[in-house]
Amino acid sequence: MSRPTSFRLEEELLDRLDAESRAASMSTTSLVSSLLDEGLKTREFPGVVYRPGPTGRRAGLVGGPDVWEVIRDLRNGPGRGMERVERLAGDLDLPASMISLAADFYSAFPEEIDARIEADERAAEQIRRRIEERENLLSS
Repeated sequence: MSRPTSFRLEEELLDRLDAESRAASMSTTSLVSSLLDEGLKTREFPGVVYRPGPTGRRAGLVGGPDVWEVIRDLRNGPGRGMERVERLAGDLDLPASMISLAADFYSAFPEEIDARIEADERAAEQIRRRIEERENLLSS
């Protein structure tokens, strides 16, 4: 649900918002909403950044992988508790605190991260089917 809101912003900032919304092919309202959402999340979780990619903007660790990748690997990793965190930190050559940060971010925004994991799983399945179809074609 959304509600109307009014803000007074500097003219130069409004010009930049308009230019960015045109470049991104989105409404200024959608852009402002996205920027506020990302800004509040990264303010709450220092060390998490949002970066662009072919599937849209996504949360990532500063100097590290996307949060969804960390959570996927954390779920599937061996061990329990901090042992699992430390093992993954070693595998990714990151401090354990960064793995914990990704877990904390996930705890706050599971829908966002789960959607990325599910999209990756769908893409991987599509690639597997294409490879299988190609192999079937080539072997007949």
